[in-house]
Amino acid sequence: MKSFLTTFLLLVLAEFCYGQYTEVINSRRPGFSESPYSVGTKVYQVEAGLYFQDVSNYEYWNDVPEFVSYSSTGIGTDITLRTGQFFEQLEFNLDMAVGNENRDYSSPSVYSASAFGFSKLTIGAKYMVYKPEYADKSKEIKSWKARHSFDKKRLIPAVGVYAGLNTNLLTELYKNPEGVSPRFGIYTQNDLSDRLIVLLNFTADKAFTNQAENSYIITVTYTLHQKWSIFGENQGFFRKNVPNDFQFGAGGAYLINSNMQADVSGRMIFDEKGGNSYIVGGGLSWRLDRHKDKIIVGKTDNNDKNAAKEKKSFLNTITFGLFAGGKSSNNGKMRDVKSSKVKTRSIEAPVNKKAQKARKKQNDRLVKEQKQKEKAQKKHNKK
Repeated sequence: MKSFLTTFLLLVLAEFCYGQYTEVINSRRPGFSESPYSVGTKVYQVEAGLYFQDVSNYEYWNDVPEFVSYSSTGIGTDITLRTGQFFEQLEFNLDMAVGNENRDYSSPSVYSASAFGFSKLTIGAKYMVYKPEYADKSKEIKSWKARHSFDKKRLIPAVGVYAGLNTNLLTELYKNPEGVSPRFGIYTQNDLSDRLIVLLNFTADKAFTNQAENSYIITVTYTLHQKWSIFGENQGFFRKNVPNDFQFGAGGAYLINSNMQADVSGRMIFDEKGGNSYIVGGGLSWRLDRHKDKIIVGKTDNNDKNAAKEKKSFLNTITFGLFAGGKSSNNGKMRDVKSSKVKTRSIEAPVNKKAQKARKKQNDRLVKEQKQKEKAQKKHNKK
């Protein structure tokens, strides 16, 4: 009983460790939404891309207050650094954008301004507080209906929380007059099927300042193929002294290998004043995978100093981006994982020596008879 309880506990802990890591890269590109899942411990991930934006007739009231209106164009790169440390559920990230922007103001006076540098530089952490478990219907063989019916548990989302700090090491066009500010978020994800994923984010950015903005974003991702996925999303911003705007984006991603993904996307922005803007871009996501899974080996030689290594294959269903729901074979490669020694006691049936001796005697007799038949057959063939 003690051995059973120990093994059960280790299996539970192992399942806890496997909760976040995926065999295939889990990227948030090319959408703007965030998954509640972390990248996994000892995973170091870079998500970067180029973008071009054209903003027309952007309007707001500044702190003076006075009415400000401008149009702008800009080109730059956005980069996100992510890593999982300490716990499978915990992720640290650095979100930044560097670009060159030119603005043409029409109010309160006519003039032009330009700047090159950081337009965003935010550090933060994400923690997954709840992960639902879905039934494996591939094992259902008694009922075709039960195997293909919708699992209502999929309506319960995975939930993550985020807290970050917006630094003010930005260009003059983006500086917050009140300095650094916090950023908070709640992220959810529903795996409605092996191919269809829905993400919903609620974010409070630049909280407790005059530039505070609240936003929502909903993203729907569909896996067309093992390597191809497409997405569509809607985002709404609600700001103080700034017209609300609503953005609609779409795009796709291609899985180059288990650790690299390429993407392309476009986004239209519509505000309450009728101004139309757009952003187009593309990029790459890449990870350095140093993740190790501890598994339990069923039986080992307790005197052997070098425990055998077991290889484990894991078919992944999500990389959000965008390969959520897509199955991956990892190019046929199996993943090396650490093995742990577990003391076991072999249980063998008692040996019946009399029965064993009788079976041996019978086998010897059958072999002897077979040889006699072969010898007789040879003599017959010679005649």
